[in-house]
Amino acid sequence: MNQKERMLTGLPYKAWLDGLSEERMENKLKIYEYNQIRPDEKKKAEELIRSILGKAGEDIHIEQPFHCDYGKNIEVGNNFFANYNCTILDVGKVIIGENVMFAPNVSIYTAGHPIHPDSRNSGYEYGIAITIGDNVWIGGNVVINPGVTIGHNVVIGAGSVVTKDIPDNVIAVGNPCKVIRAITEEDRKYYYKDKEFDVQDYTE
Repeated sequence: MNQKERMLTGLPYKAWLDGLSEERMENKLKIYEYNQIRPDEKKKAEELIRSILGKAGEDIHIEQPFHCDYGKNIEVGNNFFANYNCTILDVGKVIIGENVMFAPNVSIYTAGHPIHPDSRNSGYEYGIAITIGDNVWIGGNVVINPGVTIGHNVVIGAGSVVTKDIPDNVIAVGNPCKVIRAITEEDRKYYYKDKEFDVQDYTE
């Protein structure tokens, strides 16, 4: 098993061997180009981001600047939006469902290093896959750590550090991120805290 295969199966690996440095450089050049594209060159931006990502559904948009390691290890579903300064360390797989929104400064880290200094100084690191379900909103400045699964219909509050799995249909916040309550049918009529919609087409 070479170092790339080890990386993608969650085993300790060395990031400068077996062509991994070259793959990262190839992606960095694409990312550099993407981050320089004019805001009115939407077609060019869409074509380039699709060449960066491993898989992408319909109606996706990632605001510049955007950063990732390999790109090809990221899969996003339909109707995906990431706001400014999204960073995804995709040495492990990152699978993102449909109708997912990222606020600014969301960071997804599949990558990590051993805790013990001797082990860490050996040069070995690891990547553990992250999965985000459908209909998820990730607030600003959220960090998602290696190995986390976030369920469907979840809201992660701004500034959270997600270190453990989050179940479906909840609001979770904090450092470390914890579930504070379930999302219920009663929530449907509010657009912000106790402020109710004054229109009807929001249910369509």
